[in-house]
Formats: sequence, C-alpha cells, structure tokens
Amino acid sequence: MESGNVFYATGKRKNAVAKVWLVPGTGKILVNNREVDDYFDIGVNRDALTSPLVLTQLDDAFDINVKVMGGGQTGQAGAIRQGLSKALEIVDPDLRAVLKSAGFLTRDSRQKERKKYGKKGARASFQFSKR
Repeated sequence: MESGNVFYATGKRKNAVAKVWLVPGTGKILVNNREVDDYFDIGVNRDALTSPLVLTQLDDAFDINVKVMGGGQTGQAGAIRQGLSKALEIVDPDLRAVLKSAGFLTRDSRQKERKKYGKKGARASFQFSKR
C-alpha cells in the first residue's frame, strides 16, 4: 500500500506480525519506537532484518518505522524482514526477482505443534513402565 511517499507492508513469521512503514530518509530504523540496536540485542536478528536493505543496496535510502507484536525475538526479526521486503517491492517492482531469489518474500509458515491429550508434549510420551 502506498500513500504519497510512505510505503506500507505487513510481514509474518511464526506468531509474530510486523507492520512496516518506509519513508524516504537517512536509514534510521525504529522498532516499537525504540532504536533497532536497543530492541534486538542479538546481532544475528539485527542482521536478518536489515538483509533486504543490504541486498538491494538501499541502506541509507529510507527511514523505517516498525510496529511488531507476538512471538519471540527471532520470529519478530523474520516478520520484519518479510514486511520490509514486501515494502521494498512496492517501492520498486524490479526488486522482486532479487528479493524472491533470496527467499525474503516467502512467509515462514512453521508453527508450534499443539499438545495432544495423553501425551507429555506434542509427540513425546510419558516413560513406559510395565510394573
């Protein structure tokens, strides 16, 4: 979705949902009104969410504002990465091939399997004892 110079997209991974807004600017990234370095203390997650910008060489072209909820840190980083990739595709449709081949536009749909009755977990059983 585009309105003026603001580009918006939604990304999802596991239980995390990220709403991403791109505004032409200097490369500042805010996640839930906090700096990205403050929000994500694990470097791998920071690298994961900025990878679409590095791949398309648009690191300093946009200010990014993200509202993310649900899931853990890795799931949230993956959701932001997908939302950012979708927003970049709206900015320039020619980037689709590059982002698609890197796997950034594909939603990671893996979910936690539910616990079954009579079982210890989703599949794990209690230890069997004959006596």
